[in-house]
Amino acid sequence: MTQTIAIGAYDATDAKALATDLDALILPDLAALGRLPEATRQGVRALAYKGHDPLGGAQMDLLAGLKVIANYGVGYDAIDVSAANARRVLVTNTPDVLTDDVADLAVALILAHARGVVEAAQYLGRGDWGRGVPLPLGRKVSGAPVGVLGLGRIGAQIAQRMAGFGCPVHYWSRNHKDTPGWTYHDSPASLAASSDFMVVALVGGADTAGLVSAEVIAALPPQAVVVNISRGSTVDEEALIAALEQGRIRGASLDVMAPGSASSGPSQCAAAAAYRIGDGRDAGGNGCPSAPEYRGGSGGKARRNPGEHGVWHPLTPLGPGRPWLRGRRLDEMKAGEAAPAISR
Repeated sequence: MTQTIAIGAYDATDAKALATDLDALILPDLAALGRLPEATRQGVRALAYKGHDPLGGAQMDLLAGLKVIANYGVGYDAIDVSAANARRVLVTNTPDVLTDDVADLAVALILAHARGVVEAAQYLGRGDWGRGVPLPLGRKVSGAPVGVLGLGRIGAQIAQRMAGFGCPVHYWSRNHKDTPGWTYHDSPASLAASSDFMVVALVGGADTAGLVSAEVIAALPPQAVVVNISRGSTVDEEALIAALEQGRIRGASLDVMAPGSASSGPSQCAAAAAYRIGDGRDAGGNGCPSAPEYRGGSGGKARRNPGEHGVWHPLTPLGPGRPWLRGRRLDEMKAGEAAPAISR
């Protein structure tokens, strides 16, 4: 009888390792726990979890002998750690597995927006170059002030990379950090006011939900771009969308959106998504695609996690003058309609 259950969409390599090394029973989601025979559940001692659905006391109580929950990734905000502590269940995660990868992605999102990388790919795909249609010049990144909201492991690596571009680095964190001359701000709004690119690098969870509030977004200068590589829950998406639609900020370059939020409807897709990769599965709900997140897997290789983030990569530069996709406004797309893929 197995003592290990793995919940989530594991790829073939990880599934084989779980089955071979741990004799794990792999389930697609948390709901499947309740369908297991009680005898099977009583023998479970370890739970490997790859997902974003809330894992709380009710699920833990189905596994009376549970001793450890191993989270597949760095962020564990989906797990009720207090409930685990009350049941003397250890919770683990994988810090530093993807620190460099996420920091690299933040830089890529900044460059993609500023230099119009995806726009240029679409320009070629439409055949505009051959027709002599002019392509607008991009925006210089080097030397632009960059604000990092949350100077943890990932935030510090983002700041270090952007310092290499000659960018003055500003940051907000719960505490003042020992940095190589980076400027500390005592509030997110103060940081926003000093940022041409504001990178959200917060942990998820209730403590950071909506921290990038309407007030913070209102403090951004008109040339500002919001870059989010943390959790969709950290940003007031309605306020961000309003700022984009009204032209109060230059744009947004997002790796994540809050699933099932009011802003995930099809009329709001222009706030976050355009550039399609992968198999086109929509995991965000409400007809609006979400973005992919990559997590560390066996052997340190990156795995795609189809949980909160789906398989959409929203790199398209958005904001005043940049809401177009193959000649069509994104907010004119119908619910569930796929954005055209870019050949590469």
